[in-house]
Amino acid sequence: MSSDVSPVATVWLLDGRTVSDDQLLPYLSWLNPDELHRYQRFLRTERQRQFLLGRILLRFALGFLLKIAPSTISLSERPGHAPLLNRGDVKPGFSLSHSGTWIACAVSEQSELGLDIELMDAGRDLPSLAEQTFNENECASLKEKEGSERVTAFYTLWSTKEAQYKLASTSRSSTPAYCISLPHAEISIVLCSERQLSDIDIRNFDGL
Repeated sequence: MSSDVSPVATVWLLDGRTVSDDQLLPYLSWLNPDELHRYQRFLRTERQRQFLLGRILLRFALGFLLKIAPSTISLSERPGHAPLLNRGDVKPGFSLSHSGTWIACAVSEQSELGLDIELMDAGRDLPSLAEQTFNENECASLKEKEGSERVTAFYTLWSTKEAQYKLASTSRSSTPAYCISLPHAEISIVLCSERQLSDIDIRNFDGL
């Protein structure tokens, strides 16, 4: 990963509602045996779709970044961690996340990344969830907000913690993460990076 270039990242977004089951089936052939085994172990159709869509989106995002055919990208499963790209010449940073029907993938040639998205649901008991998850100061800050402002603040904080955790699991750096919240109407999106990014390109994926 180059350290003498200002880091940039691309965040790809895919709404699974735009993809039919018939469109998905041919892409099962892209999965390696370990990925296919994991796919088949999911009991819920929704989780199978999320997994398959995520691996498709990851391959397209890496293919676009590395200028290679997505179908040729080889990944290795790592239980409890993001997959490993089997390509010794380059080691781009990447991170996957899903929530509801949405799938997201962030990639960068210059920095490790941690990405989290969360479907913003105002109907959940956010104060109770906050007390279980956040510290006293964070809970107090949320209580000062009302309505949609509280919902946005809750999910932004949640996504930030998740994205920081993902980055910490891949980064060797002990320096604080650089995190940014990205705008979206339905989901909270937070991207954390090992190095401060000079630009983030957000793209809607509709390539299937």
